[in-house]
Amino acid sequence: MIDLHTHTVYSDGELIPAELARRAQYMGYRALAFTDHVDHSNVGFILDSLLKLVHEYSIHCDMELLAGVELTHVPPALIPECATEAKRHGAQLVIVHGETIVEPVQTGTNLAAIEAGVDILAHPGLITEEEARVAAEKGVLLEITTRKGHSLTNGHVLNMARRAGAGLVINNDAHAPGDLVSAEMRRKVALGAGMSEEEAGMCEENARRIIQDRINP
Repeated sequence: MIDLHTHTVYSDGELIPAELARRAQYMGYRALAFTDHVDHSNVGFILDSLLKLVHEYSIHCDMELLAGVELTHVPPALIPECATEAKRHGAQLVIVHGETIVEPVQTGTNLAAIEAGVDILAHPGLITEEEARVAAEKGVLLEITTRKGHSLTNGHVLNMARRAGAGLVINNDAHAPGDLVSAEMRRKVALGAGMSEEEAGMCEENARRIIQDRINP
């Protein structure tokens, strides 16, 4: 398993990176991205801290770890600038907190993130078909999530991705130990959203390609 969306004590997660990595490894994950919530105020601090440990911990944890960020509630007009700043600080993965229906995310966030060419648009809620088409053109992956609340629109996201030919990835958006679901639960969430077994497998392949691209640039 690979998960590209997790949170540590650097934002609102419960675990320090080392414990999150160990718990994920114990559950069978072979790669994990730390993607704490950031805006312009903390993006440099978090990345400077995480980048110091991911390489060494990857070796000793026997799994691939990435230092990423999740741009969260950043005004749409400032998303491109914040994404660029994250990359300048060495972010190996940039995702954006999409327009989930269970939080007051500003309208326009989905499109701004996609047009900025970030890696993943997390829990994009009621994303439009046109936005999904731009995501397909830009190579931005749309997230199917196992997280409660955000997962309510998984079926819609899958439908829009199919229509537009956009790529998908399955993530946990883990904040606590119990959020790291098993391979079987990930599969059930995917099938429950209406995915075929083949589509679920493609999600894992998309995640694998990101890991390979980041560790072998």
